[in-house]
Amino acid sequence: MGMRLLITRPLEDAKPLADLLNERGIETVLDPLLSIIDADTPDPDLTGIQALLVTSANGARAFARRDETRHIPVCAVGDASAQAARDLGFSAVTSAGGDVETLADLVKNTLDPGKGALLHIAGTRVAGDLSGLLEAAGYSVRRQVLYQATSAKALSPETLEGLDAGSLDGVLLYSPRTATQFTRLVLEAGREDRCRAVIAYCLSQAVADNARDLSWRGVAVAGEPNQQALLEIIDGTDG
Repeated sequence: MGMRLLITRPLEDAKPLADLLNERGIETVLDPLLSIIDADTPDPDLTGIQALLVTSANGARAFARRDETRHIPVCAVGDASAQAARDLGFSAVTSAGGDVETLADLVKNTLDPGKGALLHIAGTRVAGDLSGLLEAAGYSVRRQVLYQATSAKALSPETLEGLDAGSLDGVLLYSPRTATQFTRLVLEAGREDRCRAVIAYCLSQAVADNARDLSWRGVAVAGEPNQQALLEIIDGTDG
């Protein structure tokens, strides 16, 4: 019997991830715990901006919906957000391949603080202190909120059925917020004991820390905070 994994990412991110897993012969269940919607905020002002800072694929998509500019350099937190920017037509995209700290390092190694401010395309909730890290190094950072994530109110019937039947081998958790939310919804549904048959595949230790209130069959943490490292763990446990 093949592996069956639950994907909790927003739908736009879940579908390409499901394709990657399906190519590996892994069945997937999609239950987006967050939905991304545009924030009711002003459009981006690129005056004096030398580069965009993108800390999620949602940021790249939100900017692209508001502004047709594609020639401005983009510094992306990881490979998935960098690929999303390229797919949207941005011509100069660099990936930090990690987290907020590695993104700050990328900026410090490649951009001159004297050549203009940086525009961080963000959601209403921000993980880490990207602005603080860069401002301490002499950069001017503007944060522009363009999107927000709304939380699901309950687990889907398919997820609950999979937990009850013991047919889910694992759940993919990509953010501390999603891990916290999944934990809460499992507890509210009275399914905490069902997680004893499930492995939590976590993008980082911070994600795993927020999933610790459930008793899992196992918790697997990516060696680096990127999707490729997480997929390598899954490949290692499949079969």
